[in-house]
Amino acid sequence: MVIAAADTFRAAAVEQLEVWSNRAECPIVKKQEGADPASVVFDAIKITKEKNADVLICDTAGRLHNKKYLMDELIKIKKVIDKELPESSKEVLMVLDATTGQNAILQVKAFKEAVDINGLILTKLDGTAKGGAVIGIVSENNVPIKYIGVGEQINDMEEFKSKDFVDAII
Repeated sequence: MVIAAADTFRAAAVEQLEVWSNRAECPIVKKQEGADPASVVFDAIKITKEKNADVLICDTAGRLHNKKYLMDELIKIKKVIDKELPESSKEVLMVLDATTGQNAILQVKAFKEAVDINGLILTKLDGTAKGGAVIGIVSENNVPIKYIGVGEQINDMEEFKSKDFVDAII
């Protein structure tokens, strides 16, 4: 596995991801703050091919759906991936905070239009957040929840089980 630190504008984003790549014992591809995120992904693809890695994770966190230039960067990243890895299996996952309200419906819609996300990861389900807005997000955008985050440790990401989720809300 290789990780691409393509969130090059958010302060400390690369450093945070570097901590997790060290914990997971996998290489990280990064550049200086402000670098072109698509160039980070391009370099990561090159290293993925060189290492014959079977997974490349491209972290593009910090995108706002109402900032056109940030969404344009996502589209550019997707074009790089499609060009350099045309035959690869791709999963485009959007990470949402479980405490996000109804605004998340619009966020998912915008991201789906830009890069055709095919799954969601719902984080912060370890406390009082129940993620009630998620039902609307999924039904309005027809995008499944794939994983949930229930803590901050490396093994705190779980496969989403809809029955358990509904039982927790009720």
